[in-house]
Amino acid sequence: MNKSNISSKISSYVDNFWNDEIIPELVEYIKIPNKSPAFDKNWEKNGYMEKVLKNAVKWAKKHAPEKSEFHIKKANGKTPLILIDIPGDKEGNVLMYGHLDKQPEMDGWRDDLGPWKPVIQDDKLYGRGGADDGYALFACIAAVNSLIKQGVSLPRIIILIEFCEESGSPDLPYYMEDCKDIIGDVDLVICLDSGAGNYEQFWSTVSLRGMIACKLQINVLKEGVHSGSASGVVPSPFRLLNKLISRLEDSDTGKIDLENLNVEIPDERKIQALEMVESLGNWEEEFPWYGNTKPSTSNSYESMLNRTWRPTMTVIGIDGIPPIKDGGNVLLPFSAANLSFRLPPTADSKKAMQEVEKTLLSDPPNSCEVSIKWEKAANGWNAPSCKPWLNDAINESSKEIFGKPARAMGEGGTIPFMGMLGERYPQAQFVITGVLGPNSNAHGPNEFIHIPFAKRLNTCIALILSNYQKN
Repeated sequence: MNKSNISSKISSYVDNFWNDEIIPELVEYIKIPNKSPAFDKNWEKNGYMEKVLKNAVKWAKKHAPEKSEFHIKKANGKTPLILIDIPGDKEGNVLMYGHLDKQPEMDGWRDDLGPWKPVIQDDKLYGRGGADDGYALFACIAAVNSLIKQGVSLPRIIILIEFCEESGSPDLPYYMEDCKDIIGDVDLVICLDSGAGNYEQFWSTVSLRGMIACKLQINVLKEGVHSGSASGVVPSPFRLLNKLISRLEDSDTGKIDLENLNVEIPDERKIQALEMVESLGNWEEEFPWYGNTKPSTSNSYESMLNRTWRPTMTVIGIDGIPPIKDGGNVLLPFSAANLSFRLPPTADSKKAMQEVEKTLLSDPPNSCEVSIKWEKAANGWNAPSCKPWLNDAINESSKEIFGKPARAMGEGGTIPFMGMLGERYPQAQFVITGVLGPNSNAHGPNEFIHIPFAKRLNTCIALILSNYQKN
């Protein structure tokens, strides 16, 4: 049987498997508010995670290949972990990754949609967690099964599914050490937790930004006082908060000049960014702009580098300021903000934290009390160069299934697992991809998974595995 016939049969199998087995299970998964521990402090008591775990294991045991060995890890106080060990018939060790925890609800969903309300419209399945990252476990098994059905020889495959990725994967280092003898040395990592520039070709992620996050608080009074009496005498904590933030970024451009938050951008990544822009055109239009709001820069290439290789800071939460409806004539005693920094892929997150802290704490304005509480830190990741067989396999799969060449992309998000794996398995090859394409809106309202694209992506993964070479 030639390659074209095999591709056709694999594609047909994946399509039917999605329709019959994956979509119905995804629908049930979306209904469960299995928020990551960072967003549900009572996750153990609420039992949603346990329900998702049981459902996932039940489904996987029904569909996984014969002789698959299941390892369900539940360390005390930690989120669970699923390891599925699928024996192979040729040399090599492949690790496939996904997660089953979710971001919180968020406001702004369309009236006919909701985070825990699965709805299929126009080839899209709406609901929280379907695209990020509920499909991954099912897609991994679909890819393996499609090849076994065609008699394709496979290496050993380990499927790893965690339950705290959206919290920064705090439990994963423990499990990676605990399971190191089960996993062994890894030759190829396939991660299904990333994005796509469009729905028209295969996209592999070659870099991920790191991140640090903190709560910055300014205290000026022991309690609130009448603004008529105090303003002009007591400095506004909100003004001082803004003054400190301006030490970090240019208020006009958002540029951050701190030395340890910037790196030299590799020439290869600059070329790939240019190719991305050539494929995507005015890619910034994918965001739901309000009115006539413009991007930070009108240069799409510079915007792409800003999103992938330059540091940024975002205020993602604020405290000490009542809602407008509750606000009185009070000069408030404090202001606090949650600051989220995205770091270039090769920046050192610990050094970045130290420099941010030094910048904010030195010489506080009006001698006010300034405090910082660090909440998250993760290094980014920069992929090693693809070996020729893998580069060919990725491009051939994209041309076969999509009719277009594959594209490499930098991703603005952070997947702590990738940095961890890069350090643990420095000789491994990586295929990082996923279904999060334009407007799919992971973490936001109206999140969806584009079903036809997911099927084609799944088929590409199977074809890449079919061409696997250890060396």
